Amino acid sequence: MNRATFRVTGLFIVAFLLSLPGYAQTDAQNFKNFQLSCPRVSDAWKKYNDSLASNFKRKNLNYPAKDIYLRAFKAQNELEVWGRNNENSPYTLIKMFHICALSGVLGPKRGEGDRQVPEGYYFIDDFNPKSDYYLSMLLNYPNYSDNLLATKPRKGGDIYIHGGCVTVGCMPMTDEGIQELYTLCLNAKVNGEENIPVHIFPTRMTPKGMEYLKREYINYPESIAFWNTLKPGYDYFEKNHKILPVMYSPDGYYVN
Repeated sequence: MNRATFRVTGLFIVAFLLSLPGYAQTDAQNFKNFQLSCPRVSDAWKKYNDSLASNFKRKNLNYPAKDIYLRAFKAQNELEVWGRNNENSPYTLIKMFHICALSGVLGPKRGEGDRQVPEGYYFIDDFNPKSDYYLSMLLNYPNYSDNLLATKPRKGGDIYIHGGCVTVGCMPMTDEGIQELYTLCLNAKVNGEENIPVHIFPTRMTPKGMEYLKREYINYPESIAFWNTLKPGYDYFEKNHKILPVMYSPDGYYVN
């Protein structure tokens, strides 16, 4: 067997193992055990897990959550957490968190050093229990859209939802806020939600909100064109409390 054949066969074996329920459960349990072995995560879990369970029960939702969705609005400094019991159910609003600081202006992130908080459709890519900002969760920035629409050779990265209250492009929640949010997201991941969606909008994209964007950012046609591609997804969720699959046009814009 040559190396190429061995490599391909190995990938199939790994994929097969990951598809086995027992293997996936063991992997999830190992992840949870590692996270809870870190004092900050353990403290957060002990402090907030019971209250989160009570909150979900009041809303007739199962806990630990298996399907949650985060939606952020930069102009309002708000991050919403939604949850549902299965993929056929509409999402229910769980809680609103305050984003305690934001850098840059309204508009997407287009390169390293622009201090912008990204806008668009992302998911939580990693959990950092030993962050310089207490606890943090990494977003998958840059995504496909960001890579194609970037205006600088270097796109930047390391965009987190984290503790503290300082930022150069992330979304800080304070240490208290990140403890609760981290616990909720950690439990959802352990319970089977591999990629927790995080959608970031410039503002609530109501008719009034869109009028504001077009008036105040009239000299930024690229931003307005980009925002127009986010609005269908926003409108669909407002109407149905469900999210659409993330799709892109060949030039990097969102398509719904």
